[in-house]
Amino acid sequence: MAWTSRLITIAVLITLIGCFTGALGNFRRPTRVGVTCCKTVSRGRIPPEIKLIGYKHQNALSPCVDAIIFYTEKDKYCSDPKARWIQHRLEGLKKIED
Repeated sequence: MAWTSRLITIAVLITLIGCFTGALGNFRRPTRVGVTCCKTVSRGRIPPEIKLIGYKHQNALSPCVDAIIFYTEKDKYCSDPKARWIQHRLEGLKKIED
């Protein structure tokens, strides 16, 4: 009887160890995401002939800087939010949310 209870205990322990190691094998590490943000800004005006479709305000969080990001169909422009012309250019543009 002692051998049978020991065998059952050992079998249960082996089963539990197998379950725990199997669960650890399914653990997924987070993938690495590249940072795409404005790291520098321009104070220069965006020419009026460039059609803007929206904008987003980016907060400063290193390596990113405080910026207004203007979007066109193909490009984006990183502008200094303190530049005088910014408020005028924001009028009528749609704010883009993340």
